[in-house]
Amino acid sequence: MPFYVHTQDRPGVGTELLDLAEAHWSYMDRFADRLILRGPTLSDDGAEHTGSVHVVDVADRDGAERFATEEPYWLAGLYRHVTAVRAVVLLQREPAEDSLTSEAPTTLITGQWSPEPRDAGDNDPQLAIHPDNRLSFVAVLVDDDQPHTTGVVSVVSALPDEALRIVQPFADRLTGEPVALTAQRWCRGGRS
Repeated sequence: MPFYVHTQDRPGVGTELLDLAEAHWSYMDRFADRLILRGPTLSDDGAEHTGSVHVVDVADRDGAERFATEEPYWLAGLYRHVTAVRAVVLLQREPAEDSLTSEAPTTLITGQWSPEPRDAGDNDPQLAIHPDNRLSFVAVLVDDDQPHTTGVVSVVSALPDEALRIVQPFADRLTGEPVALTAQRWCRGGRS
């Protein structure tokens, strides 16, 4: 069962994060075969770590919460907030080759809203993804029983403003009205 786990750093923890990086990676290695998406969120200039995003396949909500709260950065008090939300992965692909060589950063687009009913079937037209090859990941956030969408998470190889324009029509279609989305720099994580 995939869960979107987002953590936000406490301000000024850069050196402490570096000191615990090996412990963090070793912990994540234990979940390597269950990590669908992983990587840090970054400041607008890409220079500072601001948090982490993981989509991890675990048995249930308790497993997602254990994944988040047994992580070394969390145990050391380096995160100020953690969120774990059930996710339905709609698109997962390697970034397009031209996006790997372009100057465009990778942008994480997120949005959350009040629960909206959704068709649980895979053929729900609301869940149709725009075929833009700059999209490498899309998941809808759902309540634990899955009959309602509660948000969206996307990874786009584009500058934030363009990434928002790519994801906005899909998010608006999910709720039937304009949705507030946020964009932040992100990069794929893991050992090099």
